[in-house]
Amino acid sequence: MPPAISLELTNNCNLRCPECFNGSGAMKRKKGFMELALFERIVEELRPYTFHLNLYFQGEPMLHPGFYKFLEKSKEFKTTVSTNGHFIDDHAAEKIALSGLNKLIISLDGMTEESYRAYRVGGDFKKVIEGIRLISLNIKKYSSSLKLVIQFLVNRHNEDQIPQIKKLAKEANAGLKLKSMQVITKDGFEKWVPNNRRFKRYEEIEGRYNIRSKLPNRCSRLWFRPVVAWDGYLLPCCFDKDGNYRMGNLYNSSFSDLWNGPKYKLFRNNLLSDRKSIDICSNCCSGIKSFNT
Repeated sequence: MPPAISLELTNNCNLRCPECFNGSGAMKRKKGFMELALFERIVEELRPYTFHLNLYFQGEPMLHPGFYKFLEKSKEFKTTVSTNGHFIDDHAAEKIALSGLNKLIISLDGMTEESYRAYRVGGDFKKVIEGIRLISLNIKKYSSSLKLVIQFLVNRHNEDQIPQIKKLAKEANAGLKLKSMQVITKDGFEKWVPNNRRFKRYEEIEGRYNIRSKLPNRCSRLWFRPVVAWDGYLLPCCFDKDGNYRMGNLYNSSFSDLWNGPKYKLFRNNLLSDRKSIDICSNCCSGIKSFNT
C-alpha cells in the first residue's frame, strides 16, 4: 500500500492558466467535488499504511464547499494543500493556521501584476499577496506548526524576478519552491520556457523541444504516490491528468483490491519494460529538479 497519496477534492478551478491541462481546456473529465463519505472510506483503509496526504490534483481545493471538513478528517496524517491563494481572507487564514494542516503551498508566479496575470489568467496578484501575508501572520499569532511554502513557476515572463520572490518568502517566513515550467501547447515553448537553462524542463534540438530528463524504465510513483480523482477513480500518478489510465473505481472496489489487482500490475510491468510507450510519461518532470530555497 502507498506511503503517500493525492486526493482530488475537486477539478474545478477559478483560473485559466494557459499551460495547465485544466485551465487550457484540454481536460475532458467531468467536473465535480469529492464526497466526504468516499474520502473517509479511503483514508480509513489507508490509515495503517499511509502517512502523507496531498489534498489537491487538478483543481483548486479551496473551492470545495466542505474544504475544512476534509482538513478535519486529515489530522492523523501529514497533510499538504496546494492553492492558488484566492480564497484566503482573515477567517480562512485563522482556520487554516489552527487546522492541524502540515503544509500549505501558495502559487505565486510573478512579482508584478503584469507578470503574474500573464500566466495566472483571471487571477488577482494583490489578493494572493494578501493571502500570503494573512497566513504568515496567523502562523505567528497562534504559534502554528503549519509550514508555508510559496511556489514560483519559473517562466519567460518572470525569470528576472527571482530575487524579489526570495525577498517576499523571507519576509513571510515561508519556504520557496522554484518550479520548472511544463508546456502542453505547440506554441507554448517559445512563449513560456525560460531562457535560464537551470529552470528549463526542455531542450531544443533542431527546432524540436524534448524533455531534458531521461526516461529510464522505472518510476517510484507507481508504487509510492497514486492519485484518487474526485469521482473515485484510482489513477497511477499525477501525470494522468485526464484519467486515461484508470485502475478502477473506489466506489465499487476496495483500495487494496485495485492496488494489488491485475490492471495495476500490468501497468507497472509495462512501465518497467517500455516506459517511453506510455504517453503520460513523455512530459514527466521526474529527474528535473524543483529548487527549494
